Amino acid sequence: MIVRDKMGALLVFQTDFTKKEGAVSAMYGVVKSVDRSLEILESTHDIPRFDIWSASYRLYQPILFWPEGTIFVSVVDPGVGTARKPCVAKTASGHYIVTPDNGSLTHVKKHIGLVEVREIDLTRHRLMKNGSQDVAIFHGRDVFAYCAAKLAAGVIRYEEVGEAYPVEDTVSLPIIDSQIRPMFAQGICEIDDPNFGNIWTNIPTREAVENGFAYGQRYRVQIDCRGEVVFDDVLPLVHTFGETGVGQPLIYNDELNRLALAINQGHFVNRYGIGYGNDYRITFTQA
Repeated sequence: MIVRDKMGALLVFQTDFTKKEGAVSAMYGVVKSVDRSLEILESTHDIPRFDIWSASYRLYQPILFWPEGTIFVSVVDPGVGTARKPCVAKTASGHYIVTPDNGSLTHVKKHIGLVEVREIDLTRHRLMKNGSQDVAIFHGRDVFAYCAAKLAAGVIRYEEVGEAYPVEDTVSLPIIDSQIRPMFAQGICEIDDPNFGNIWTNIPTREAVENGFAYGQRYRVQIDCRGEVVFDDVLPLVHTFGETGVGQPLIYNDELNRLALAINQGHFVNRYGIGYGNDYRITFTQA
């Protein structure tokens, strides 16, 4: 086995597998079988099952806070074994993403940019061990972890992953863009914070402030789901949760500098039954 200079030994995994059984362990075992010195880190293994939208957002959420050259392995793959392309994408920020091309690259492509994408050559970069060659439903172990490990270890160069194909041909999920004008901001409830129950929108806070929104003021917030109003209230825009009473709903600037909704020491999603995605349109106006 030819080993070249390592391009980056950090491997960051996200899946919808959970840790209730041994799938995650098997992927990590494949990595260590390629090179025991490779460092494996976890982003999350608790993405809602089959939820490609969440996979896309969770790739985007932390990526810029990792060193250039880090390799992300994202396996949320309801179409495993079908014709969707297994790929490795290189981002404009100098990171790499090993994933099925099924929409998981959407947010990174939109907000950071992709400079190149290559289809993994399964004739060269598929695990053939312990009968895995007969398994069609575990590409997380047999393709993505294996190819990512070879890339991180310097066994292969990025150019040897497989043939490049146009970035514009990668699968993109539709995202309704935000609209901002003086004292008006509209977008979508883009994702939730599952532990704390907050709702993160796709509306840039700075742009809202530049159009008249101000901390310490109150704004009407309406959420519409498929034509039905599911939330309508007047909330304060605050810097910190502690600026409101415990149990009170509020608007704040989230970790990616977007307008977000929360309840101080509560759970906004559970209280109001709000979901995320293009179906959940949110509007902020002057109270």
